[in-house]
Amino acid sequence: MSRKETRGTAGDRGADVHVALLRGINVGGKNKLSMDELVRVFAAEGCSDVRTYIQSGNVVFRAVPALAARLARRVAERIQRRLGLRVPVVLRTARELERVARENPFLAPGADTDALHVMFLLDAPKKAAVAGLDPERSPPDEFVVVGREIYLCCPRGVARTKLTNAWFDAQLATTSTMRNWRTVLKLIELAS
Repeated sequence: MSRKETRGTAGDRGADVHVALLRGINVGGKNKLSMDELVRVFAAEGCSDVRTYIQSGNVVFRAVPALAARLARRVAERIQRRLGLRVPVVLRTARELERVARENPFLAPGADTDALHVMFLLDAPKKAAVAGLDPERSPPDEFVVVGREIYLCCPRGVARTKLTNAWFDAQLATTSTMRNWRTVLKLIELAS
């Protein structure tokens, strides 16, 4: 993880901690984006205390609510202008991320946390679209949709599941990005 990269300012009063989750960064040699560049993008948009975690596009930062409301679109546009990359950006507040951890339906005593993942959705899906999802698409894998998150339990690993971003995006008419359970917990720790 990079250390504190930008300094707060007097205008940061009322700034909340947020986490940005970028989809498809530095995966398989594609969409290469350095974390230093990513920090610069968020700082240029007015965020403070910008930090990254691992190379897959996880950014923890402070922003006032008005800035956070427009930030996902602006960061995606800035990355496309500067680097020519089309990268979806999904935001959650630190509190929302804590709620995600508390509400994981697959987290029970003795659960194999290596099998747990969360898909973060850009938009809340329509109830009819969620009801139309096939729960038997990829046995023994399981999923539960709660608000703007999809909780996954993939005992054979995500490389073998048919519960992919592309499938959920098409079925739910939204954009998703996935994180493993360890990363979710680390982001909560960094945001607290």
